[in-house]
Amino acid sequence: MTKKALVSAAAGIAAWLATGCAFAAPQFSFSKPSVIAGAKLFAEHCSACHSVGSLRYNRLVELGMTEAQIKKDIMTPDGANYLQGMTPTMNMAEAKQWFGIAPPNLSHIVRAQGKTWVYTYLTSFYWDPQRPSGWNNHLFPNVAMPDILSPWGGTYAKDGTLMQPGLESQAVYHKQVAEIVDFLRYASDPSIFKRRADGPYVLGVLILLSLFAYLLKKEYWKDVHKNDKTGK
Repeated sequence: MTKKALVSAAAGIAAWLATGCAFAAPQFSFSKPSVIAGAKLFAEHCSACHSVGSLRYNRLVELGMTEAQIKKDIMTPDGANYLQGMTPTMNMAEAKQWFGIAPPNLSHIVRAQGKTWVYTYLTSFYWDPQRPSGWNNHLFPNVAMPDILSPWGGTYAKDGTLMQPGLESQAVYHKQVAEIVDFLRYASDPSIFKRRADGPYVLGVLILLSLFAYLLKKEYWKDVHKNDKTGK
């Protein structure tokens, strides 16, 4: 995260805490089940506007999903291709006309800003009738995006007052937001679980090679020291 992003995040969180809103620290489990849950939530709530073009649908098989499950639960846009990146339902040209900017690939934002930044952003919306969408954000002031998760997490005023409760409890809601962010983190680097699984074996091989190198060094220098003592 850049210095500018850190300052922005700190200022946004401070402003949010100042309103009296209850800050829920993100609980990222970042496991295959949490990523799958996040993928389903993303497909249901976010994929209408946001693409994850760097992740092909078929990569989700590596998490334990079947092709049938992926096509049923994740491939929501009509005409989506199982072997291509996750595409949004919304036409990007129309989105740019409506919002002033095309909705970004959120997996790239997670990669650039970090999971906590995106989690905080998604949970920092408040009702602002002065904005075209009716929404504003403590972390990203005057953002064009509306709070599409408010039906589940509730609608808050800028001062933290709960205006309309959501369908989910706060614990469930924040867990679901963390799962969405887990999915976006995975989408930004789909090889991460394989690397983590292979890591212990790679380290084991390196340790074994280091041991062989040490024994070889001992054997080599034993002859060198022997020759030094005999003057040869």
